[in-house]
Amino acid sequence: MVFENNTPNFSRKEVLEKYSSAFTLSDMEIFVFPDLLFPLVIANIMSPILWKWKDDPWFKDIQKKNFNYKVNRIKQYIIDNYTFNLDLETWGLTTKTKEIDRFKDFLNMEILSQSNALFGYEGDKYYFDIDIRKHFGLDKYTTEVIPYWKTETLEAMTAFRFKEGYTTGAGECVSFSALYAAALFVVGQIPLDKIFMIGTPLHSQNFVDINEGVITNNRRIVTKNMWFNGTALSTRARRAIVNEKITIVSHLSGYIHYVYDTATIDKEAYEHFSGSLQKFLIANLTPALFINFLRYHMCYKKCFQYKHVINNRVQYIPMETIFEYEHSSRITFSDTHKEALIQEIDTEEFSFTPLESRIVIQDVEEYIEQNKHKDIEAIRDFFLEKSKVCSCSNEENINKLCDELTAFLKVHPRLPDINKQFEGRKTLDIRIEMSREEIIQMVNESSAENETALLSLYAYRQMDKIDWYPFIRAAVERNPVSLDDLKNLKAGEVLDILNSMPEESVYDGNRLALPDELWNFKRGDGVEKALFMANYLVNIQNITGIRLSVNGQNVVLNARGTVYNFTSNKDLIKEVEF
Repeated sequence: MVFENNTPNFSRKEVLEKYSSAFTLSDMEIFVFPDLLFPLVIANIMSPILWKWKDDPWFKDIQKKNFNYKVNRIKQYIIDNYTFNLDLETWGLTTKTKEIDRFKDFLNMEILSQSNALFGYEGDKYYFDIDIRKHFGLDKYTTEVIPYWKTETLEAMTAFRFKEGYTTGAGECVSFSALYAAALFVVGQIPLDKIFMIGTPLHSQNFVDINEGVITNNRRIVTKNMWFNGTALSTRARRAIVNEKITIVSHLSGYIHYVYDTATIDKEAYEHFSGSLQKFLIANLTPALFINFLRYHMCYKKCFQYKHVINNRVQYIPMETIFEYEHSSRITFSDTHKEALIQEIDTEEFSFTPLESRIVIQDVEEYIEQNKHKDIEAIRDFFLEKSKVCSCSNEENINKLCDELTAFLKVHPRLPDINKQFEGRKTLDIRIEMSREEIIQMVNESSAENETALLSLYAYRQMDKIDWYPFIRAAVERNPVSLDDLKNLKAGEVLDILNSMPEESVYDGNRLALPDELWNFKRGDGVEKALFMANYLVNIQNITGIRLSVNGQNVVLNARGTVYNFTSNKDLIKEVEF
């Protein structure tokens, strides 16, 4: 990164693209510029919206509680107030050609095709079995068309309540990762250096390195016990790490990216994270975990039966029947709840005769309990012996079962190789005892020499502290949704629509929304309305030489003699040309 007089050198294309990406934050942009991820977290930490959470009765006395309570309390608040959104309409579409042309000078396109699902990546077989383009609603377009999935700031996530069809906030997976990281810090008082953002080609999660660890996954959290419980929720949570390579790990100290030879993350922090994550993903076999494995792998249930005594008579029931009842019950087939679940099962489901060709599950549990010190190979031998009287469990099935049991218990994440050139960078000293005002002051004061701090101001949209040029580039180049809706309207009609909207911004202070944010949430300050109008005039009317003058309340957009006047509640002074 080259600075001149403590400001970015925007004459370099890569620099301009990075700083303009701090506003639109598409999945593609974050892949190319991974140093944008944690600045978004810091921008959310500076947001007044997040600090208001601390006053909510829901979080009363949260600082007196333990880690698990804090995480679960924050999780429930997010579930209640934000829904997951990954449609194609919110932020619109772009094309492969356009994106490749934008980044081709500083990113190997062959590497891109190996790591991005919409450019040819096929790491997670699940998505390609269901046809990924059909899954995301892209099948109605040519393969050239790809979505403009953009990571929302906390302000944009919260503003979804103004969008038609929504009653709460919303966001996509990277947005949730950034929100969780910021909320855990501000509300949960979890140190930022304990939070690691994990990006794969199709998903984004966080690993919180406290106690055994916790993974935040969209609107959910996953503890180590949940990771191995075999439920549908944990199956979804496991999918990305099990099936995909981890392309980015982002941290307060920096990032590591599997594509780039240079890493900015603190090496010791990355090594510690790698060890902690690996430990989280590995468990020793126990009887309970074997039951969880059967819950996770549906195909093996038919090989087992459960022996139960009713009125002093031994009866038998297929394991798949037990799991069917478990699915519709609040009780699970665990060590502490087995008897309660069995009591819910209709008596006609049981047989007085052992089921043919099935292993009694209690025999398996007893063997595992008595042989805890043995590895899966010993279990394999046990099952092979059992297979002599169980036609379901032939040698081929036993070998497959044991291989998949090993994979269930020992997940090895494909992390970026540690053999990188690690750059030493100064880490922002953001601490849990700091107030919002102190954090904002520290970020502002550090921005002259610390790029993470400067990028945080850009992601935060602090327009009186940053250069407007990248913002204008983002506004007129990457806001297609409103353009599609307005392409058949005249300028006067667009102006009438803008004038009918509430004169309020979804961003406080001297911060600005992009045109598509204004359009989605149907409200905006006068400066934002002028920018929206400029985007329309440039892209639909093909008018150049447009001049925007902002002088406090007075906002004037001059399009070659045609003047549009707006009123602002911001305190900005700026002259901009399009």
